[in-house]
Amino acid sequence: MFEIWYQFTPRVSRYMFGINSHLGSLDGRLQVFHRKGLPHVIYCRLWRWPDLQNHQELQPGDRCEFAFHLKKDEVCVNPYHYTRVDVAALPQVLVPRHKDVPDSFPRLEDFSNTIPENTDLPSGSGTINDTAFNASDTPSPGYLSEEGDTTDSQGMDGIDMSPSPPGNAGENNTGNDLQPVTYREPEHWCSIAYYEQSTRVGEPFQACHPSLTVDGFTDPGNQERFCLGLLSNVNRTQQVEMTRRHIGRGVRLYYIGGEVFAECLSENAVFVQSPNCNRRYNWHPATVCKIPPGCNLKIFNNQEFAALLAQSVNQGFESVYQLTRMCTIRMSFVKGWGAEYRRQTVTSTPCWIEIHLNGPLQWLDRVLTQMGSPGLPCSSMS
Repeated sequence: MFEIWYQFTPRVSRYMFGINSHLGSLDGRLQVFHRKGLPHVIYCRLWRWPDLQNHQELQPGDRCEFAFHLKKDEVCVNPYHYTRVDVAALPQVLVPRHKDVPDSFPRLEDFSNTIPENTDLPSGSGTINDTAFNASDTPSPGYLSEEGDTTDSQGMDGIDMSPSPPGNAGENNTGNDLQPVTYREPEHWCSIAYYEQSTRVGEPFQACHPSLTVDGFTDPGNQERFCLGLLSNVNRTQQVEMTRRHIGRGVRLYYIGGEVFAECLSENAVFVQSPNCNRRYNWHPATVCKIPPGCNLKIFNNQEFAALLAQSVNQGFESVYQLTRMCTIRMSFVKGWGAEYRRQTVTSTPCWIEIHLNGPLQWLDRVLTQMGSPGLPCSSMS
């Protein structure tokens, strides 16, 4: 079987056997009938699997030197150099129509200030595995964040924090008027905003590739790198400037099989606050984990989120709405924050990013739209 190559250029995509393609796009994807897609996915869909949904269902062969995941300038689009893998589908969430929403909900209490600052949190074996993608089995010690904005942990006390298997919402609902709401994979799986202390700098980065790096360098227009070195801030302090010099290779984010991983590529640690990860280990939602250089950590899992969403639907609109916090991940470079540090809030760190997971957020939006409005009236105490 001959090898077919696809080469990325800044503006025009070409087949290596000499035929210019008018289907290329600036981000390295092909566009066919107004629909964009990664080149190897489109070829596999045309020649082998018409029902192929996305790149997460493809596994490259061991002998292919130009497989997509290797991130070389030339990408193999030979459909017989890839195999199809099963990706566990997320269960549908059964959501009641507007009239089935309860008239009142349990009041959501704030317990973020009830945990002492010196609380010892579980640490597993105390290290993070530095091999591929099983870091979550042995997480690093976490640190409780005493943020002034307590909304980071509001609402989570109304939800069972123990892990539960995925299931359909509405199982305990006696009404029959339930509508399934399914998960849809978005074009950009996440957006990333960069902050210097409390100031956002630059425009959010939209991620369309399954892996990307956030680093301190200056490569413009690279769709697989969010280069913070390019961003300017006229009010930048000397402390921020010094910290930016130590970001280096930064952090790599992977989105594989419905899971998000963070790998520290820098010579300095990164610090992560992920409520989804914290729930997995029964930690406080505001816990901050330290990822040392060369180590990685699973920071989000779609199946776990689906189970939590199914449970929250039965508890009402407010409980579902609070899950928007679960879809946001904060990460600081070089400097940490929390109870073990003099910086108590993430906005006190010199350089940090906020990652919004678009797929789960859009799923929540569809569920909330179906549920209608909350039963609790708005007031000055809301």
